[in-house]
Amino acid sequence: MNKKKCPYCASPITKRNGTRNGVQLYKCQACGRQFRAGDKVSDEQLWYLYQERKQTAVEIATEVGVSRSTISRRLKNIDVEWHQPSLKGMSGYVHLDVTYWGHNWGVLLALDDASNRPLYIAFVQAEKNSDYELAIRTIRDNGYDIRGIIIDGKRGLFTMFAAYKVQMCQYHMKQIVFRYLTKNPRLKAAVALEVLVMKLTKISKEDFINAYEEWKQTWSQVINKRSTSKRTGKEHYTHRRLRTAMHSIDFYLPYLFTYQEDGCVGMPNTNNKIEGTFTDLKKNLNTHSGMSIKNRKRFINGVFLALENKSANQNSSEPKPTAATL
Repeated sequence: MNKKKCPYCASPITKRNGTRNGVQLYKCQACGRQFRAGDKVSDEQLWYLYQERKQTAVEIATEVGVSRSTISRRLKNIDVEWHQPSLKGMSGYVHLDVTYWGHNWGVLLALDDASNRPLYIAFVQAEKNSDYELAIRTIRDNGYDIRGIIIDGKRGLFTMFAAYKVQMCQYHMKQIVFRYLTKNPRLKAAVALEVLVMKLTKISKEDFINAYEEWKQTWSQVINKRSTSKRTGKEHYTHRRLRTAMHSIDFYLPYLFTYQEDGCVGMPNTNNKIEGTFTDLKKNLNTHSGMSIKNRKRFINGVFLALENKSANQNSSEPKPTAATL
């Protein structure tokens, strides 16, 4: 059976010392002080152990010196909710994306590139243009000066955000091409296109466009080759996946090098920052597998509240329990 740790000196050498009003008392044999198990741990400190230190209810119970059921009950009663912060005076580039758990719900996140500060979050069931529009409108209405937006390929957004500088994530552009051509294509024209696309992050807009047009001319016969279906007798393009990859590049090309334009100094060319944030979030959630959707959403709110505090230079307000406070 786990010993109750002394909240004053952290000694595990304690013993039961009667009850008061039906509550079990303990006495520390190291420092001689009397205490009630768990009464020195605030909800804020408890949530810090659970979320920031990624401890399970069993691990917290062992460290604090109370039962698992007590920890689970207290965690369940902690209210964690995201409230849209004021963004007055802020300006910068906005990463915008959605990540999903399963097929029916996810979280839409807007992230400031410079500070990694969450600007907006919302739980969504599907990736709708209206959700993105609401995110940008909310950010703007709360005082944020949007210098540009980085997104990962949802086509309707480029028209919707025409008033802003929009950067298509170059990493996702590569992934779109790989999806159609595979990473090891056998067709020489496809190999040549992938070699060109791999240079995206290291090439200027002018050089890429020139090389891309040269690729089209060099492989025009392959691109436009047609075949006849034996089943229907109708003609179709022979290398349809190659053409689909090409048409994707054609669509996104006006947005692939926005970061190189005048007035866009410091604009990122990928959405890697927000992807990294999502990866960290999912790692934290995996520590507490088996949570209900309601508890997952509460946990996600807590993660972004902590990130908000950290990026807003409020680190000193985060509770970091020590042996003395436990």
